[in-house]
Amino acid sequence: LNVFIEIHAGAGGTESQDWADMLKKMYVRWLDKKDCTYNLISEHSGEEAGIKSCTIKATGNYLYGLLKKESGIHRLVRISPFDSGARRHTSFASVWVYPVVDEDINIDIHEKDLRIDTYRSSGAGGQHVNTTDSAVRITHIPTGIVVSQQDEKSQHKNKAKALKILRSRLLDNQIQEKNKERSEQRKNQVGSGDRSERIRTYNFPQGRVSDHRINLTLYNLSEILEGKIDELINPLIAEEESTKLANMKNE
Repeated sequence: LNVFIEIHAGAGGTESQDWADMLKKMYVRWLDKKDCTYNLISEHSGEEAGIKSCTIKATGNYLYGLLKKESGIHRLVRISPFDSGARRHTSFASVWVYPVVDEDINIDIHEKDLRIDTYRSSGAGGQHVNTTDSAVRITHIPTGIVVSQQDEKSQHKNKAKALKILRSRLLDNQIQEKNKERSEQRKNQVGSGDRSERIRTYNFPQGRVSDHRINLTLYNLSEILEGKIDELINPLIAEEESTKLANMKNE
């Protein structure tokens, strides 16, 4: 399936927002290498640098299968370029990857389960500032999932886009719940699948990247940030396939 990639800066202000922007560029460069098409659905810039959050829609073969293990907390350790004292900082950003829902997939959304808020879209100001409450934020009350859209001038179009993203988030939520049930039955499985866990650490002083789920460490951080992440993705896929085969034999 095609995917939405959501990136959110963690606590830490400018440092974390810069890290979120670096992750966005990493995935965009990887998509370029795969000749995938993509567009930036939404982006909220940081006050000084970087981004607070963004959502990318990407189209290509097997993207969800390739990228689903990227969901989680990505940790950065580096000497901060924003610190005049040149001290080491630790920053966090979350990445969520979820499938674009095909119209053939039935996802029930009931109006009574939604809280819909409208607000004024942020913009550059001046004569182009949006003076209407066209931006839409939808909260799915049973799951607590929140989506927002503001890139269209029409409130109706923003609501339609937000609902489409919500359907994808709800499908992904169902997939994650099913995987969580399975993982609880398999204590030997690597990683819990819980998005709150720190899945990977990127360490600038040593040029090192460590994936904590499969104890994989690489020393080509600069290449990875340029989009060379297949070296991280492929071992995760191999681990998943190995686990599936083992479970089939046990069953």
